[in-house]
Amino acid sequence: MYVKNRMTVNPYTIAYDAPINDAVEIFRDNNLKRLPVTDNEKVIGILTQGDIQKVSPTKATSLSIFEINYLLSKVTVKDAMSKNPITISPDSLLEEAAVIMRKNRIGTLPVVENNKIIGIITESDIFDAFIDLLGFKENGSRITVESKDVPGALADMADIFKSFDANITHIVAYHGDNGKSDVVIRTNTLNTNEIEKRLLEHGYRIEHVLKNDKK
Repeated sequence: MYVKNRMTVNPYTIAYDAPINDAVEIFRDNNLKRLPVTDNEKVIGILTQGDIQKVSPTKATSLSIFEINYLLSKVTVKDAMSKNPITISPDSLLEEAAVIMRKNRIGTLPVVENNKIIGIITESDIFDAFIDLLGFKENGSRITVESKDVPGALADMADIFKSFDANITHIVAYHGDNGKSDVVIRTNTLNTNEIEKRLLEHGYRIEHVLKNDKK
């Protein structure tokens, strides 16, 4: 899966020379946490709500609201933004975006193509993709099987499901350090008793079964 499959296209942005009050309004009206800062269409910074607080008078100030608004009107976005943000290409893998965010402890990446911002991807987008990849919201059964890390194990399990005409919709393997893996298999079949029995007969251990029937 690629960044372009999960990013928000045409995101809200703000010009570097815009008054900070404009950013406050965009944050408030659209329930945003971060804004890419642009010079024309080139990303040159990121502005967060925390950045705005740093350039705003504290709550202990003796200034009136009118004085505060006047001072803020003199502050521009470039005075508060974080410069030189990390960006990513729309053709990058979603895993690459996750690694970059994790490594740099950031929650947002502007998506740039030909030096122009075309989207934005956030940690929430990656969480949603993870949930979808596991099929957690779909009807059916989720069976976690412990298997040895040997060639053909996945094919053997797939044949078992096929023999019961059960379609495997999602599959994920978590490799351990003991020569075994936890294989999470999601199928659209709700009655998995016979499948579980056959898996046990083939030497697999059933660790967990979850049913999801929203009807």
